[in-house]
Amino acid sequence: MSGVGVLTRYAATLPDLERLLAESGEPSYRASQVWEGLWAQRRRLEDLTTLPHALRRRLCGSLPLALISLAARSDDHGLTSKWLWACARDGAQLETVLMRSSGRATICVSSQAGCAMACTFCATGQAGFERHLDHAEIVEQVLRAQHASPDRISNVVYMGMGEPLANFDAVRESVERLHEALGISARNIVVSTVGVVPGMRRLAEMPLPVTLAVSLHAPDDTLRDTLVPLNRRYPIAEVLDAARDYAVAKGRRVTFEYACIGGVNDHPQHAARLARLLRAFPGGAHVNLIALNATAGYDGAAPEPSRVNTFAARLRRAGVSATVRRTRGTGIQAACGQLRSRIAADRIGPVAQARMNQ
Repeated sequence: MSGVGVLTRYAATLPDLERLLAESGEPSYRASQVWEGLWAQRRRLEDLTTLPHALRRRLCGSLPLALISLAARSDDHGLTSKWLWACARDGAQLETVLMRSSGRATICVSSQAGCAMACTFCATGQAGFERHLDHAEIVEQVLRAQHASPDRISNVVYMGMGEPLANFDAVRESVERLHEALGISARNIVVSTVGVVPGMRRLAEMPLPVTLAVSLHAPDDTLRDTLVPLNRRYPIAEVLDAARDYAVAKGRRVTFEYACIGGVNDHPQHAARLARLLRAFPGGAHVNLIALNATAGYDGAAPEPSRVNTFAARLRRAGVSATVRRTRGTGIQAACGQLRSRIAADRIGPVAQARMNQ
C-alpha cells in the first residue's frame, strides 16, 4: 500500500535529511536549511526560497506529505477552521480544528482515525475505530494548519478524534517532536484521556510536563458507566488515583472535562458529588464545563446556559475551580464531541485516489 516504508515529510529527522541530500550530491549545509525552514520557520517545503527551485521540486517528490486535504471549512467569522484529511497511506480519514483569538492559535489534533472508546454522546465514538495514526500524521496536522493560519500556533490539544493514550507511543513521539523541533512549550500541550489508567501512568514518567485533561463527565460510576464504557474497566477511583499521581509527579494542575447533558448529569447533587471528589485534589483540580454539542447518534441535549453557569457556581462555592467553555465551530461540526470523517471512499476524487494507489 502507498505510504508503507515511505519516509514522509514530517517523519524525517535531521539525519534523514542529511543522508537524503548527501545521496543526491548536495552540500551538507542544505540539510540544515531544509530543517530550519520546515520547523523553525514553519514554512512549506515548496516555499523555501533558500533552496534552488529544482532541489525543492526533487525534495517534494522524495518527501511526500502524509495527509491529503479532502475538505476545509470555516466558522466564527473565519476564526475556527476544520480540515478533513485522508491518509496517503491507506485513505483513513481524520479531522483537525484550528481556533484563533487575539493573535493566539490553538490546534486540536486527532491521534486516531475514529475511536474505540464508544462514549455514547461523542460522534467519533459513534463512528467506531479505524486505526492509530503515526507520529508524523499527528505532527503534520499542526504544520498544515500553521501554513493556513496568519497567527503562530502556540497551543496544541490532543482532543480531536481518538483516545490519545490508547496510541501512547505515537502520541509521545509527536509531543517530543512538537516540543523539540517546533518549539512549542510542553505546558502549552494538553493530552486528553477518558481514563486509560496505564497510559496516564506512562505519561507521568515522560520528562515533559504536558497538561493532563481527564474527560470525567460524571461524578459516580453508575452514571459514568452509561456515558463512558471504559469506566467499567477503569472506574473513577482508579482514574483519580492516576491523575493524582500525575499531578504530584509533574507539579501541574489536572483539568477535568465535563460535558453537561440536560437532565442527565447536571443536577445539583451531581455538582455536590463532583466537588467532594475534587476539592482536595493535589495542586487544585480545575473543571472545564462544556454544554453538550449535538450529534446524530445521541438523543441528549445541552442544558440551558443558566443551568451550566449554576453548576459552575456550585463547584466554585464548594472550593473547586470551574469555568464554562465557550463553544466554537458548531456550524461546521467542529465543536467538542462532533468530529467525525464524512466522505466515502468513492467520493474522495480521482486525484486523491491516484495518490493513495501509487
